[in-house]
Amino acid sequence: MRPKIAILGAGLMGRMLAVSLMEDYQVELFDRDCGDAKQSAAYLAAAMLAPLAESADCSKEIMQLGARALQQWPDFLSKLTEPVFFQKKGSLVLAFEQDLGDLELFKSRLKGDEYELINSLEIKEIEPGVNARFNAGLLLPNEGQLDNRGLLLALSKTLKDSGVVWHKQAQVTRVTPAGESPMYHCEGHEFSQFDWIFDCRGLGAKEDAMSDNQVNKPLAQLRGVRGEVIRLHAPNVTLSRPVRLMHPRYPIYIAPKEAGVFVVGATQIESEDSRKPTVKSALELLSACFSVHRGFAEAEILAIESGCRPAYWDNEPKIKVSGNIVSVNGLFRHGYLLAPVMVEQCLHLLKGTEKSSVVTKIMPLLMVKDG
Repeated sequence: MRPKIAILGAGLMGRMLAVSLMEDYQVELFDRDCGDAKQSAAYLAAAMLAPLAESADCSKEIMQLGARALQQWPDFLSKLTEPVFFQKKGSLVLAFEQDLGDLELFKSRLKGDEYELINSLEIKEIEPGVNARFNAGLLLPNEGQLDNRGLLLALSKTLKDSGVVWHKQAQVTRVTPAGESPMYHCEGHEFSQFDWIFDCRGLGAKEDAMSDNQVNKPLAQLRGVRGEVIRLHAPNVTLSRPVRLMHPRYPIYIAPKEAGVFVVGATQIESEDSRKPTVKSALELLSACFSVHRGFAEAEILAIESGCRPAYWDNEPKIKVSGNIVSVNGLFRHGYLLAPVMVEQCLHLLKGTEKSSVVTKIMPLLMVKDG
């Protein structure tokens, strides 16, 4: 009989882990929403796979793991029952004349050298439709992106087609009776039957952690980092790769998807505010789009959304192991960038080979074990 695994949370990590385990394990998925993932950070993301660009604000280890994950994405996507938009055409970083100092600072913080400094003529050759006022930029050729919502749907269909049990609208809480080991509770379900429990609930685990911070100390450090996103339909815009624009307040990204859809957002805002984006933020994002490409003037606004991503104090993910309970959390803004290597390390854990894995060699502190 195959070992039984419960996966709590059906966002990006929960779904990818379930797909990766379903052949060798009896998997059951538990999630508080109705299966559309709209409550997850993964639903709002731009899903840019940009290890070098992200290295300006993260560790070299995150960059190295992201580069490894970027190579793993095509193989993972090939296992799904539906195709998912995946692109590896690099990314472009641009700055207007008054922001060239910010571009130079950004370049100086990169933890790799796989980029090209390009001039206005080269920018025009790469992206003919962009504003002619850009005199300098950076081309990062070894970066990519995918369609986040297309991926979430494909993961859902693959799990359904494979017969994985998915408990929807199932609110799971973690409790720790005095003097006992932690356990999970969900109305109508008994978790003692499972050989392993993987907690992938993101910020959904924060409330439990605050009342359980002695046993679950790393989770007690979770915080939400706000992201604001606008989705546009702009058939007159010809951008063929993600573009980052240096901005006085925060870098702004524009990620082109299929069928003329663009995802526009800001890297991060230190706040757990759950309100919709403010007028100020929306104006900044929309004006940034128009400044990059005039075709955005007639774009249709599909959605203006915001959400919070789970992060630890150091903005680096953790896999915390306590007996047969494994918490996978704190992916910050690196969910799509790192998801394949997080799954890889979880598979090594189940096989007992986690200490010798490539992931451990790159980031020894990724996995935290009690005792």
